[in-house]
Amino acid sequence: MSKKIRKVSHPRRRKTKTRSSRRWSQRVTEKSDALTLEEGVFKKPTPRQIALSLKRSADRSKRRKADPYRSAMSMLTFYINRAGKGLSKSRKQKLEKAKDELREVYGKT
Repeated sequence: MSKKIRKVSHPRRRKTKTRSSRRWSQRVTEKSDALTLEEGVFKKPTPRQIALSLKRSADRSKRRKADPYRSAMSMLTFYINRAGKGLSKSRKQKLEKAKDELREVYGKT
């Protein structure tokens, strides 16, 4: 009895995404109707400074659709979610504290 060896076909490989499709979240941050942000807002040293910068941007922005508080909080949450696993634990904690500061600045606590 001879056994027949059957070739196993490999699943199709995914095509590599183009550079522009990988950067969609950057485009959203820069060009959406969300907010016009200050340069380096998410890299500020304290959660309070991040919150105040977001508040300033939200209050001044003519590009937002929602109220300033909601726009600022949405942008912060969007940044945290898109950074995902790339954020260090300390940076993520700082950004989460910035949410609390933002609530406090807008009197939503």
